[in-house]
Amino acid sequence: MAIEKVKQYFSEIGIAERIREFDVSSATVELAAVALECEPCRIAKTLSFMVDGHAVLIVTAGDAKIDNSKFKAQFGTKAKMLTPDEVETLVGHGVGGVCPFAVNDGVPVYLDESLKRFVTVFPACGSSNSAIELSIDELEKYSGFVSWIDVCKNW
Repeated sequence: MAIEKVKQYFSEIGIAERIREFDVSSATVELAAVALECEPCRIAKTLSFMVDGHAVLIVTAGDAKIDNSKFKAQFGTKAKMLTPDEVETLVGHGVGGVCPFAVNDGVPVYLDESLKRFVTVFPACGSSNSAIELSIDELEKYSGFVSWIDVCKNW
């Protein structure tokens, strides 16, 4: 299971005990916000796209939506989300638990500007009932992100 890979990854850096697992689903922004008792905008959702035949992850604030024109300007192609089967195969996590940690080799992670307004955010940890609270600095450090980008709207 993907959560085991994430636990192992966080165990190696000494923060595995910060992973929270719930008795309820946290597979969507709304469900995660209820499970964590926080505002939906503070959920760091990880979206997966196909760019030039490769999977790409973009972590955005829970209230942000992909802006197609900004996406095309950034990546030179139309935003095409991966199918659930593609996500699991190409990224290494299943839908509902996709996160920027312990992903398959060669999958770049980008962080969207919509996250910068928060001190801490809550990304998933590889399962549909898990999350971890991280500062923005920690999210940068542990996600191994490529760069900050601006591809969202409505936040």
